[in-house]
Amino acid sequence: MTKEKENQYVKRTQRDYSYAFKLQVVEEVESGELGIKAAARKYGIQAHSTVTTWLRKYGNFDWYNKTHMTKSKSPEQKLLELEQQVKLLEKQKASLEKRIDISDKKVILFDMMINIAEEEFKIPIRKKYSPEQSNATKSSNKKA
Repeated sequence: MTKEKENQYVKRTQRDYSYAFKLQVVEEVESGELGIKAAARKYGIQAHSTVTTWLRKYGNFDWYNKTHMTKSKSPEQKLLELEQQVKLLEKQKASLEKRIDISDKKVILFDMMINIAEEEFKIPIRKKYSPEQSNATKSSNKKA
């Protein structure tokens, strides 16, 4: 009985489909990730003709001349895309800021560890660069 309930078709109404959802389905079909019928099955859309209608309405395919065309995007589409880009950039920014914070803490920790080791063992660990080359390096460069 439970298997029958899981496999039962969930009927959806036209009001269930948001504009962003329609654009997502159209993009997946046009990119070749899914076929029309596969998209209808995956998202529980009542009929594959609904997806076809969305493709004609929102897609980049010229159904009369059977060629791809670039439609000018409506202000709503542009706004949705820009909002998605902003969200993505905000997530990336937060992730990078977190990485920077962790890196800064590591640098401070390693610096403290080196200071403690230099004090404990009374040996200089950090390299001290001299502004000029040593005499041995200069003479070896002249011979070559």
